[in-house]
Amino acid sequence: MALSDEPAAGGPEEEAEEETLVFRAALEAFGESAETRALLGRLREVHGGGVAREVALERFRVIMDKYQEQPHLLDPHLEWMMNLLLDIVQDQTSPASLVHLAFKFLYIITKVRGYKTFLSLFPHEVADVEPVLDLVTDQNPKDHETWETRYMLLLWLSVTCLIPFDFSRLDGNLLTQPGQTRMSIMDRILQIAESYLIVSDKARDAAAVLMSRFITRPDVKRSKMAEFLDWSLCNLASSSFQTLQGVITMDGMLQALAQIFKHGKREDCLPYAATVLRCLDDCKLPESNQTLLRKLGVKLVQRLGLTFLKPRVAAWRYQRGCRSLAANLQLLAQGQSEQKPLIPTEDADEDDDVPEGVESVIEQLLVGLKDKDTVVRWSAAKGIGRMAGRLPKALADDVVGSVLDCFSFQETDKAWHGGCLALAELGRRGLLLPSRLVDVVAVILKALTYDEKRGSCSVGTNVRDAACYVCWAFARAYEPQELKPFVTAISSALVIAAVFDRDINCRRAASGTFPHGIDILTTADYFAVGNRTNCFLVIRVIRELAVKALHNLTQRAPEYSATQVFPRLLSMTLSPDLHTRHGSILACAEVAYALYKLAAQENRPVTDHLDEQAVQGLKQIHQQLYDRQLYRGLGGELMRQAVCVLIEKLSLSKMPFQGDTIIDGWQWLINDTLGCLHLISSHSRQQIKDAAVSALAALCSEYYMKEPGEADPAIQEKLIRQYLAELRSPEEMTRCGFSSALGALPGFLLKGRLQQVLAGLRAVTHTSPEDVNFPESRRDGLKAIARICQTVGVKPGAPDEAVCRENVSQIYSALLGCMNDYTTDSRGDVGGWYVRSRGDAGGWYVRSRGDAGGWYVRSRGDVGGWVRKAAMTGLMDVTLLLARSQPELIEAHICERIMCCVAQQASEKIDRFRAHAISVFLTLLHFDSPPIPHVPHRGELEKLFPRSDVASVNWNAPSQAFSRITQLLGLPTYRYPVLLGLVVSLGGLTESTVRHSTQSLFEYMKGVQSDPQALGSFSRTLLQIFEDNLLNDRVSLPLLKTLDHVLTHGCFDIFTTEEDHPFAVKLLALCKKEIKNSKDVQKLLSAIPVFCEMVQFPGNVRRSALLQLCLLLCHRFPLIRKSTASQVYETLLTYSDVVGADVLDEVVTVLSDTAWDAELAVVREQRNRLCDLLGVPRPQLVPQPHAC
Repeated sequence: MALSDEPAAGGPEEEAEEETLVFRAALEAFGESAETRALLGRLREVHGGGVAREVALERFRVIMDKYQEQPHLLDPHLEWMMNLLLDIVQDQTSPASLVHLAFKFLYIITKVRGYKTFLSLFPHEVADVEPVLDLVTDQNPKDHETWETRYMLLLWLSVTCLIPFDFSRLDGNLLTQPGQTRMSIMDRILQIAESYLIVSDKARDAAAVLMSRFITRPDVKRSKMAEFLDWSLCNLASSSFQTLQGVITMDGMLQALAQIFKHGKREDCLPYAATVLRCLDDCKLPESNQTLLRKLGVKLVQRLGLTFLKPRVAAWRYQRGCRSLAANLQLLAQGQSEQKPLIPTEDADEDDDVPEGVESVIEQLLVGLKDKDTVVRWSAAKGIGRMAGRLPKALADDVVGSVLDCFSFQETDKAWHGGCLALAELGRRGLLLPSRLVDVVAVILKALTYDEKRGSCSVGTNVRDAACYVCWAFARAYEPQELKPFVTAISSALVIAAVFDRDINCRRAASGTFPHGIDILTTADYFAVGNRTNCFLVIRVIRELAVKALHNLTQRAPEYSATQVFPRLLSMTLSPDLHTRHGSILACAEVAYALYKLAAQENRPVTDHLDEQAVQGLKQIHQQLYDRQLYRGLGGELMRQAVCVLIEKLSLSKMPFQGDTIIDGWQWLINDTLGCLHLISSHSRQQIKDAAVSALAALCSEYYMKEPGEADPAIQEKLIRQYLAELRSPEEMTRCGFSSALGALPGFLLKGRLQQVLAGLRAVTHTSPEDVNFPESRRDGLKAIARICQTVGVKPGAPDEAVCRENVSQIYSALLGCMNDYTTDSRGDVGGWYVRSRGDAGGWYVRSRGDAGGWYVRSRGDVGGWVRKAAMTGLMDVTLLLARSQPELIEAHICERIMCCVAQQASEKIDRFRAHAISVFLTLLHFDSPPIPHVPHRGELEKLFPRSDVASVNWNAPSQAFSRITQLLGLPTYRYPVLLGLVVSLGGLTESTVRHSTQSLFEYMKGVQSDPQALGSFSRTLLQIFEDNLLNDRVSLPLLKTLDHVLTHGCFDIFTTEEDHPFAVKLLALCKKEIKNSKDVQKLLSAIPVFCEMVQFPGNVRRSALLQLCLLLCHRFPLIRKSTASQVYETLLTYSDVVGADVLDEVVTVLSDTAWDAELAVVREQRNRLCDLLGVPRPQLVPQPHAC
């Protein structure tokens, strides 16, 4: 597709949370010249079709697409590329497929470089006219595979139309035979152009270019112009933009007319302009929903307007420097300044009458500025600029006034955007006189901050972006002294936009707009400001980003913030607008805290910066919101979060509120928020809970301390008793909130109540039938226990004040007890789902395979994993705390259990939990201040996991993690837990996890094949895991898949030499127990290959395995019967010694020919026949007892 004449303005909004990748143009030349030449040289060999042709075409497309951003690099190479391709086209022996392929290559070049640059390279001698015309005539307009050929031929024909000879000279004798007249070349071209103006493919665009060059020729316009215009206007009038064919026809007519009035001479087009304008008005294009038609209508209207007006350069325009860049550079080289701006003079033609059609044109262009699509507004803005350049000064000023009317707040954002584009065009062309700058700058400053709310979102990004473009244009259009009165206001607005605008495009546009912005750009780099993280700090929402930035600004201008900003923020805290209220409360909190930090540096109270009125205003915010019931409803969520932040910051700022009733109000809000978390939307629940907990910690530390290190007994008793009672709430979120609150309490409030608090939290972490589906409360309870331990520290002999020998075992018991929390719910094994978090919002979104045979479900994620992760983190924190102060409290059996539990998690299937477990494992292993005592196999572990691995290995990647974790199988203490985790990974669903865990296990098994003792130990451990987890589907199902893998790959081939090996006997018994009376299809399907592989073990094991398979051949589920038959068939062919050679053929025939999904009576007969052939007893039906 040819590049558009008009650049797009205002890109789409981009609010990506991750860092934006920016690819800068770094190409310096056409580096694929040799490859391209070779590619074009091979076209004769590959044109026949097939893979070679497609590969050549795709490779050429890839090469050309690299230069979309820098197409000028192709210019030195265009001629030879075109010559190679046109040689193929002009060769009479070239087959049609080769010609079409050459034109496809030509089109790809044209798409990148643009047809305008390309046209002059086509051969355009007199001798080329008829051959090209014949080629076009031979094309089939309905062949959708060769539209590139028609497109390029029409462009080629358009350039041949520029020959400076009358077409009649090429006709010769038109009489071929008596009574027959040959059509003239002029008529043939006209007929072809008209026919292609109504086609539905790209050739329509080329036909419009052809018509504009053909119809404006001196010899053609005399005889054909009026006829063609009449034909096109008739088509335009008879077509409707409500139908597809009507849209196609109108598009072709409008393109052709716009091109004709652009390239034709004014005196030739003027007689028809009024008629065309009337017809265009009758079409009512602004009512069409087709963007392209409205754009073409605006283009044609402006061309008609320029036809009405004489071409001239307005003498009254504002000029800066010379129109020639070379002249400007010469003046600068000579040490001279740019030319002084020319003083606008009265236009000599001021009294000329303006044609009546001009007013209609201007009106339509002004309407186009308000169109809903950017491309239409951009075209209208350029039309306004072109028209104003030909108008008298007074009328042009009226146009400027009409454009300024677009900036009314009654207008939509579309009108504001179009107005900005028009002002930029007028300023760039010098048509906006300095006398108008006062009015224009005022509206542009408003446009730089334009933001209009639409429901739950807002619009205005394109307006702010276009306003930056206006500033860019003005900086280059006016002398510095003209803009001097406005520089301060404009630069301030641009700095704010560059740093604080929420949209990436606006920040970049503002940062690149400064007329003297080199120093600024080195600090606020164009690409750096594109990343919101670099502009605001890392907070979740825009308002919070803004208040954090306001916090930083307050430290730069404290007096202004305290006297000017703060009173205004306080007045906005009761705004009827929810978002204004939310942002202003957050801002009050941050500004007050910033002022406190400044005052604290000088050992002064915060009240030295804030007067009494401001302090009272802060104190009244909560009560005013409570009285107006603004904590209720959906908006109440934002208010609760904002006021909790306010409480935290005011407490940290040591506001003089001791003993004030506002403290009780704040405590009520925190308690009420924590108690009603289940009523808060899930996407904001976590943030609100965190805000309330942080507020509680700051409030207690500042206002509940009676003496240093001593709490007010009454408050302590009330608070602890209430919070412990809430831990027994039937609502999970309430338990979460108050568990976190207890964990955040300062040490002096826990003094004397530690055992009571820990007992309450241990009860929360305990899994009982009533609260088995409360994993989040268990997670927060574990976090609270670990945090409390960090708060109170370690102190001998004081179980009610600190961690000591008397309570450390209870703490470890709670943490270790949750390491086996694999919570499941009605949605399946959520412990195996992949989770994706949305920042700190607490909303978890999952896409994973459930138990429904391939259906996907959405869920909160691995809730059991939350508990295990919190338990691992708590174990690490408590163990490191003890190691630093009293390592003797870490007993050997406790340390061994910690390391084994963490090692198991380090070998399981979920990447992020595995990475976290390995991080905890290595932290405990390599901690040396002092080292953790009693770590099993410390020396071997340090060799397997050197310190360099901590940073160099990506433990999230299965390819890097499993190969290292599997080495722990060689250490007896870790063999059971690591193998248990590997079994779950091998039987998982994630392809990369299964592949790499399987490979790692096989590598280990390969290494122990020559060591019977190690292999025996491994097999016993595997059987022990099976026995310990019988009927536990989380383990047994993947274990069956693991057994299939290891048996298939011959890991236990050494056992097959012994009849009835103990490993095989016990494994068979466990498998039979696992599937007994089971209706789980997945489990049965996983057990079938295990029974099949066990036939390789001789003796009773083989006979029992064959019997189990025969039982499954008559299972109630047809799927099980079919799967069993198929796999037994494959097994007997693999292990041909299982049955005698004399019956093997008959056995496989029965297995393959029987319809195993038929009725059980039919299937049972064939199954019994197989039992006889295999030498196993026929199963007997057991009669079911009947109720009396």
